Amino acid sequence: MKNPFNYAVLKYFTTVSEASGDDVFEALKRDYAHLKYYSREAVYEILLTGELNGFLQETRYKLRTNGQVEVFYTATAEEQAVINKYIA
Repeated sequence: MKNPFNYAVLKYFTTVSEASGDDVFEALKRDYAHLKYYSREAVYEILLTGELNGFLQETRYKLRTNGQVEVFYTATAEEQAVINKYIA
């Protein structure tokens, strides 16, 4: 059984060293695109909540050619351990 979408977003950070919201959105598309609430906005909200709750950290920013800022996140080894402890 698949994890709930918000869990899958956090769990993704136990498999990569760094990712942006767009990276996560694309990586989870195959398994979660059918959900009504699957959107880039939902991913960004989950990332911000994960950061506020101490599961993720911002690592860097990148200015896209369209003028938007892309934010990248990571989970440290300790944060990954906590994520793995609570999310199978």
